[in-house]
Amino acid sequence: MSRYVFKLPDLGEGTVEAEIGEWHVKVGDTVSEDQVIVDMMTDKAAVEIPSPVGGRILALNGEAGDMVPVGSELIVFETETAEAATSEAPADTTEPTPIAVNVAAVASPEQGNAARSTGEKALASPAIRRRAREAGVDLATVPGSGLKGRISRADIEAFLDGNMKPLESQDFAPAARQPATGVEEIKVIGIRRVIAKRMAETMRNIPHFSYVEEVDVTELEALRKHLNAREGKNKPNLTYLPFLALALARVLKSFPQCNALYDEERGVIIRHQAVHVGVATQTPDGLKVPVVRHMESLSLWQAASEIRRVSEAARDGKASKAELGGSTITITSLGRLGGIASTPIINAPELGIIGVNKAVERPVVFNGVIAIRRIMNLSTSFDHRFVDGYDAAAMVQALKEYLEHPATIFLDQGAS
Repeated sequence: MSRYVFKLPDLGEGTVEAEIGEWHVKVGDTVSEDQVIVDMMTDKAAVEIPSPVGGRILALNGEAGDMVPVGSELIVFETETAEAATSEAPADTTEPTPIAVNVAAVASPEQGNAARSTGEKALASPAIRRRAREAGVDLATVPGSGLKGRISRADIEAFLDGNMKPLESQDFAPAARQPATGVEEIKVIGIRRVIAKRMAETMRNIPHFSYVEEVDVTELEALRKHLNAREGKNKPNLTYLPFLALALARVLKSFPQCNALYDEERGVIIRHQAVHVGVATQTPDGLKVPVVRHMESLSLWQAASEIRRVSEAARDGKASKAELGGSTITITSLGRLGGIASTPIINAPELGIIGVNKAVERPVVFNGVIAIRRIMNLSTSFDHRFVDGYDAAAMVQALKEYLEHPATIFLDQGAS
């Protein structure tokens, strides 16, 4: 028997450390080569780490939430001599072992399905557990296709879509009118911890100036519906976002101070001619901001296609690090949950963010008479250190002008 030390490998794209998300093994377990042993969390995604060898677990270094530097000892195996002598990783290796890792928001299905016994804890990654909590699903009732009944993303989605029958589970509901006394502690780890840290730093360091304006989007709604009806079979469905993003790209030509980043270390504002629009996207792992680059050069349909593509990639955990950075201004929208107004937090180091509230039909004074018009509020925030209130208000008013007369968005550039 030989002792095999496995060190955290380089997870790519300059990662120097990662956070332990969830162990799938414990000391004393016997594992096979390529069996998933741990989920490691980087700033952007969960990474499944498979076992580089088969053998028995002697030691696990760290617990969920601990940060582990690349190259540090992660797990110690006891292996058969023949196995320890193979390929690129001799016993007690001092270098991180190069292995294949699956970068995704959740684990993928494994071979060798075995059903869970009654009362046994469901095996699932942190992202799957969050998905279940958000959907109000008891994971104990979800069949898993993986090893020992491990639940994959495909399993939970199939269950939510009604394509999978629930496992029988004991009803633990309290008696009627009995007071609830349970308390759940949820450790803040992974992407949620990164989000919390960045939000706190942004609010602490940046004096936000918020400005809310209502926009009559009646004409925009009519144009959107017309184009979807005419082109819907061949092109992506149009929401308000591609119109807003294109209008924003037009407006920022006159307000370059709002399309800029602040380099705090150098004390320099970097103004961009290109408009790289961040699209705040809710995902099972928390809020992410994938980026559509060079919005100023895109057509309406290209903008719609790119917004959908990067948003879906972020939700599925497939967005690359490059796609999750480099924005110069951000748009955030809660869709039908958008409410009347909001106070969006700036996506530092940017200087501004455009928040979209829900569009509703309301009675308003239009051309001197009461009329039913479709009204949508824009809630914006700017870094008041570098964007004056007058300039912020003027930019939003110019944006409003484009959205209330949407044909003007396409003057001199075409609508195709």
